Amino acid sequence: MVPRRGSRANLAVILRDTLDMGTPDTVDVTRITVDPRQRGGQPCVRGLRVTVWDVLEMLASGMTEDEILSDYPYLERPDFAAVYAYAAQMGRESLSR
Repeated sequence: MVPRRGSRANLAVILRDTLDMGTPDTVDVTRITVDPRQRGGQPCVRGLRVTVWDVLEMLASGMTEDEILSDYPYLERPDFAAVYAYAAQMGRESLSR
């Protein structure tokens, strides 16, 4: 069954599929940059003006990685693994506080 666009099931499929992309220890998270002069210091993808949160919001809205790559051709497929790893690390850190 293919989840409906924008459904919670779609997000679950995305998260499940990312498990095969590596762990935060094996993903190149140096693709995520933080510059206080860019996007208010939010974590961005490779110094671009696309934040980790922008990518996650697009995915949560139901866009696929391929659709995002089509709309943002300067993004690269490995950027997604870095976004997922960064977000996972932020989630773990917020839970451990």
